[in-house]
Amino acid sequence: MGQITVFSGPERRRRWNDEERQEILNEAFAPGACVAEVARRHDVSTALVYTWRRKLRDAVVEPEPGDLAAPGFAAAVMIEDLDVAPSELQPAIVIDLARGKRISIFASASPVLVAAALKALR
Repeated sequence: MGQITVFSGPERRRRWNDEERQEILNEAFAPGACVAEVARRHDVSTALVYTWRRKLRDAVVEPEPGDLAAPGFAAAVMIEDLDVAPSELQPAIVIDLARGKRISIFASASPVLVAAALKALR
């Protein structure tokens, strides 16, 4: 029979509670932060930080395909401002999306680019 070595001591697999994970994610993805430095400081692999972020994003914002509403029309509001001359610096169309997101389409955008952007929103 061979020799068996039993290691006693703390478990190597570490566990983080939700508050610790959220704190690390907030610190890692703050403006100007470096994920690798934050991960090193907390003794966490960068892959685990990105996995936590993906799981959090999937749990919060991804609806099931069956939960999506049927395609339909959205109300459009046109505001005509006669005092402002058309400019290359101002968007021709502004689309306000859910959760405060906004898409601006400029007059110089090609129809192919606009179609691709709108198709990606589906």
